Amino acid sequence: MKDSTIRFFSGSDIRALLTMEDCIEAMKSAFSSLSDGEVVMPVRSRLEMLPDNANALFMPVYMPTINRVGVKSLTNCIDNPKKGLPMIHALMTIFDSSTGVPLAILDGEAITAMRTGAVSGLATSFLARESSRTAAIIGTGFQAETQLIAICTVRPISRAYVFDLLTEKAEAFAGKMRERLNIEVLVAASPAILQEADVVCTATPSRQPVFDDAFLKPGAHINAVGAYKPDMVEIPPETIIRAKIVVDQRDGCLAEAGDILGPLEKKLITADHIHGELGEVVTGRVAARENEDEITVFKSVGVAVQDLVSADLVFRKGLEKGIGTELSLA
Repeated sequence: MKDSTIRFFSGSDIRALLTMEDCIEAMKSAFSSLSDGEVVMPVRSRLEMLPDNANALFMPVYMPTINRVGVKSLTNCIDNPKKGLPMIHALMTIFDSSTGVPLAILDGEAITAMRTGAVSGLATSFLARESSRTAAIIGTGFQAETQLIAICTVRPISRAYVFDLLTEKAEAFAGKMRERLNIEVLVAASPAILQEADVVCTATPSRQPVFDDAFLKPGAHINAVGAYKPDMVEIPPETIIRAKIVVDQRDGCLAEAGDILGPLEKKLITADHIHGELGEVVTGRVAARENEDEITVFKSVGVAVQDLVSADLVFRKGLEKGIGTELSLA
C-alpha cells in the first residue's frame, strides 16, 4: 500500500475478516490497555439534531502501543426505519500515529456491531456463571445478532429466547439465528421469559425499563448495551440497586448512561456503587463474579478504543489476505 492510497473495507469485507473469537481477544487487550493508562481517549462528542430526531457521535482515540490514532463518526436517526433506512450509519478512519498517514476507512456499522458484541462477550466470560445454558435477548436491531453470537462464543448456550415489540421482527431474527448458531431460538411472548435466562442482553432504544426486576433468576448476568444517552433507560432501578455493576468506562457511564444516572439522581445509589470497569476486571484489579446467586450487570455506552483495535485488526488482516479496496488520495 502506497502513502498516496487508503484502503476501504466494506461491511462484507469486515465480516469476512473479523471472527468473533478474534474480536473478543482484541477487546481483552484493548480494555487491559485502557485500564493500564495506555490509551488517550476523551469522552466522545455528541451533537443533537433535534429537528431530525437524530444525533451524531464523534469518537477519537490514540493508542501508542499499536501506533494508531482514529476516529469514528456515527449518526443515529431514530425515524429512519419508517423511511426504510438503517437507524445507524457510521464510518471509522484510522491513521499511522507516527507519520499521520491515513491508512483505512471502514464501514462503521459493521465495526460497531462486532465490537459491541465482542465486549459483551468479554464481560460475559468474566461475569456470567460457567454453567450458563440459556440466553435471552430483548430487542432485534442491528446489535442483537452479534450480541447473541458473542454470548454463544464464551458460554455453551443451547437455548435462546428473543423478545421484540414487533413479533415479526423477532420471528425473522429467531429463524436467522437458529440457522447461524445451530441452537434452539424461541420467540418470547413477553420479557417475563427472563425467569429462564442465565444471560440477558438488552439492545433497545428504550426510554423506560424493558423488564421487571422480579423476572430475573438468581445468578443472572445482564449485558445492557442499548441505552447510551442520559434519557435512555433499559434496566429497572431495582436491578441496578441490587446488582454488581461493571461498566466499560466509569467516566463515560457517569456522563451518559441513563441506567446509572437515573438511580444516581434519585439518590438510590452513589457513584461508588459501580463495582469497577471491565478493564479492572480483566486485569484482576477488581473481582469478577463472586458467587452463583449474585446478579451482575455490564453497562456499556461504547468507547472508541473498541473501534480502533477492531479496525486495526481488520486493516492488518486485509493487507495479509488482499481484501479491501485501495483508493487513491492523489
